[in-house]
Amino acid sequence: MRFTRHAVAPSVAVLSLLGLTGCSPTSGEARPSSQAADRSPTPAPEAGAPGIGDSDFPLDGNGGYDVAHYGIAIGYTPATKHLHGVTTIQAKAVQRLSSFNLDLSGLHVSGVTVDGARAAFSRSGSELTVTPAAPLASGARFTVKVAYAGEPRPIKDSGNLGTYGFIPTADGAFVAAEPNGAKTWFPSNDHPADKATFDFEITVPRGVTALANGELTGEPATTDGRTTYKWRERQPMATYLATATLGRFQLRQGETPGGVKNLAAVDPAHHAALQKLHTVSGEVTDHWSKVFGPYPFSSTGGVVDDFSAGYALETQTKPLYGGFAPDESIIAHELAHQWFGNSVTIQRWKDLWLNEGFATYAEWLWAEHRGRTTAEANFTTLLARPATDPMWSYPPGRARPDDLFNDSIYKRGAMTLHALRKTIGDRTFFTLLRQWADQHKYGHATTPQFVALAERLSGKDLSALFDTWLYQPTKPAPSS
Repeated sequence: MRFTRHAVAPSVAVLSLLGLTGCSPTSGEARPSSQAADRSPTPAPEAGAPGIGDSDFPLDGNGGYDVAHYGIAIGYTPATKHLHGVTTIQAKAVQRLSSFNLDLSGLHVSGVTVDGARAAFSRSGSELTVTPAAPLASGARFTVKVAYAGEPRPIKDSGNLGTYGFIPTADGAFVAAEPNGAKTWFPSNDHPADKATFDFEITVPRGVTALANGELTGEPATTDGRTTYKWRERQPMATYLATATLGRFQLRQGETPGGVKNLAAVDPAHHAALQKLHTVSGEVTDHWSKVFGPYPFSSTGGVVDDFSAGYALETQTKPLYGGFAPDESIIAHELAHQWFGNSVTIQRWKDLWLNEGFATYAEWLWAEHRGRTTAEANFTTLLARPATDPMWSYPPGRARPDDLFNDSIYKRGAMTLHALRKTIGDRTFFTLLRQWADQHKYGHATTPQFVALAERLSGKDLSALFDTWLYQPTKPAPSS
């Protein structure tokens, strides 16, 4: 038996947040379409799909529309773990829509509007179904506002990552959402296939710092003991990369030697890491700008929070390090993701090696740059693992939804790139990386597209190489 919670009448306060104060009540039933008088044959409006079409994560994301922009306004109180907010979504319908879904888990929804008119809504699991007052025409641009509140609940033990999403901490929150944890703190089309720009308005108690993607749009403002921070990410971003990491942080700001804005933030428990994080993040960003092409964003840096997440995440413009001071290798990895994963984003999770294999190989390239070891040495060490090693039975070209972050995605993915480098030569290989980052900048890409580009630039048939390294569940021969 499944229960669905339907909309309740919004309070006056919620109507004010949604911009409906003084409006006459709107029926929850859909009004006739403005196109009703048009007798030309047009498709009847249909409900948008509850998933974006990723067979491995069938309910992640949603169909029927593309998001252009999120405006997320939240208030959070660490002492009570209470969050309240209004998220404004600007989107475009890609079909005639009678209703559409947003991803949102937990949190009580008190009101929804579409283009300023009150909309009916219902909840089922992590799906928020919105029925606008009138169907939306294909191609129509529309604005959704959702008012919500409650105690965010992170996701635990999914895809072997551990705990992720909006995670309350003693002095704030650690917000790292890969693969599908954005829904724990704002309604969204929560899948990397739909990227958008973001504005954040975050209000917290005085003394708490609110960090989000991009750059501050003005000085923080304090009123009645609460401070509001406004951040803006001007370049398209996948929802899992959005953050609102909150706490008492020590900050260091400036620019990289190459002129990119650089912000490092650490919890006081990790104060000794602040200078190194700031310096190395700047050096790595500038070096990757030479290797992979111009840095795709307006700022760089990193955040160390005192939450033992056991992982780092390439949060756009501000990688997060959960409970540890990162070494150069990890910083190199997360900042390489700004090109591979953040700017060039996978269309489906099965191609995750395009993110993690590339970032792991960047670790090897950074070690070469520093003169510590070589990519060939790393490759040879891994190739010496016995044929019974689990890495060989997990082909990285097809990430598994129940084991998404398997070691093979990282290491064997990186080995694939090194095998390719040895086959096509350094000049072509590094041209390939730069062209890959440039051709798909701010967009999406797939493994077949990477293979096609590698073959075009090298003039070689590389199908056997990619099949061996990406898709065969056996250890490749040393000469492969």
